[in-house]
Amino acid sequence: VTRSSDMKALVQAAVQRHGRLDAMVNNAGWTHKNQPALDVSEEEFDRCYAVNVKSIYLAAVHAVPVFRANGGGAFINIASTAGVRPRPGLTWYNGSKGAVITTSKSLAAEFGPDNIRVNCINPVMNPFTGLGTAFAGGELTDERLAKFRSTIPLGRFSTPEDVANAVLYLASDEAAFISGVCLEVDGARCV
Repeated sequence: VTRSSDMKALVQAAVQRHGRLDAMVNNAGWTHKNQPALDVSEEEFDRCYAVNVKSIYLAAVHAVPVFRANGGGAFINIASTAGVRPRPGLTWYNGSKGAVITTSKSLAAEFGPDNIRVNCINPVMNPFTGLGTAFAGGELTDERLAKFRSTIPLGRFSTPEDVANAVLYLASDEAAFISGVCLEVDGARCV
């Protein structure tokens, strides 16, 4: 998702397989290890912003012309609660997800006249993804999991199904007048 040629091929493959592109979910994400901001290497910073932010740019570059030709479409960008409630140790990740949120709102305003909707989903951490130990800054001990879970009023972590259900709604015709919003899928953590 960080190379234009790959994103172009992805959009073309979807159109070839299905005859059109109605929705695009930008779900790629990356983080640096939970650590002080100045300990993050330039390489880690660049990768975080390339995967989390540049991918949104490339998706727009290659999917918007297809959406315009179809008379509209929907982007659903997966950001994070870290973009609205940042915490120490993940500064550059937090910033990249904040950029996804702001960029999504700006794109919603710009592409609205083309009937292209752009929305975000902000999930709370799911420690069982490949990034869980990086978010936690180390091994996912029962103590670390319990401490983080205690910050979520509904008392559990997000699941892939929680996020998928939100994506399905935002991509559906039932959400035809919803654009420029961020939906927290976080068990009330950001309240």
